Amino acid sequence: MPELPEVETIRRDLEKTILGKKIIKVCVHNPKVIREPGPQAFKKHLEGQTIKNILRRAKLLILELSNGRALTIHLKMSGQLVYPGGSSRSRVAFYFKSGRILDFNDQRLFGELRLVSDWEKIKFVQTLGPEPFDLTFSNFKGMLSKKKTKIKPLLLDQSFISGIGNLYAAEILFRAKIDPQRPAQSLNEKEKQVLYKKIQGVLKSAIKYGGSSVDDYVRVSGKNGNYSRFHRVYGRANKPCFVCGKPIKRIVLGGRGTYFCATCQN
Repeated sequence: MPELPEVETIRRDLEKTILGKKIIKVCVHNPKVIREPGPQAFKKHLEGQTIKNILRRAKLLILELSNGRALTIHLKMSGQLVYPGGSSRSRVAFYFKSGRILDFNDQRLFGELRLVSDWEKIKFVQTLGPEPFDLTFSNFKGMLSKKKTKIKPLLLDQSFISGIGNLYAAEILFRAKIDPQRPAQSLNEKEKQVLYKKIQGVLKSAIKYGGSSVDDYVRVSGKNGNYSRFHRVYGRANKPCFVCGKPIKRIVLGGRGTYFCATCQN
C-alpha cells in the first residue's frame, strides 16, 4: 500500500499537472471503487468543476473543487493515478478541458473514491493520529511514555501516528537501531530522540526520491519512485545486513511481515 511518502509524491505531482484545470467529463468504467455518492451523482457533481487545491491527510488524497465539494482518493493496495492517461484498464477517467485525461487505475478494486461536502468528517479521517511532520519531539516522547505495545505495531497504528506503513516502519527502526519487538515504553530518552529523528529523516528522504516502487506504486507520470535503492531491510529476508553482514530476519509481528537485523537492532 502506498504510504505517506508515495501519497505526498503523488500530491506534488498532481499539483504540477492538474491544479487549476477544469474537469469536463468523468467516465466510470467500474463503479465498485466509488464509495459515495452513487456513480451518476459522482459524475454530475464533478463535471464542470475546477480543481482548486490538492491536499494530503495521512495516506488520503483530497482534491478540493470549485463547487465546495472535495474528491477524496484512497489508493489502498493497488490504486494508481496516471496523467496523461487514456488506458483501457482505468477504473475511472477524468477528462480535462485541455484534452488530457487523469486515469484512476486499480487492479484489485480495493481503492476508494468519494465526493463529499466536508472531507474532515469522513469517519476514517476522524480516527487519524497526528501527522509525523506536525509532531515535536516533546509531543512524540509523551505519546510513547505509557505505551506497552511493541514499537513496530505502534508505528503502524494510524490512530497513534498517521501515514507510516509496514515498509517505512521497518526502515525507520533499522536506522534507529531499535528491535521492532520492544515495548514502546521501554525506550530510553536517547532512543526516543533517535527514533523521532529517523521518522522525520526517512520520510523526507523517501519523498525526495519519489517514494518506493514496490508492488503497484508509480508516480503520476507512470514512472517508478527511486527510494527502493535505499532500502536496508524491507524485503531483504536472509540477505546480508549492509552494516554487520548477518542475515536479515523476517518475523510476523502484529500480523505483518517484519524485517530487521537481530545484531544491529536491540
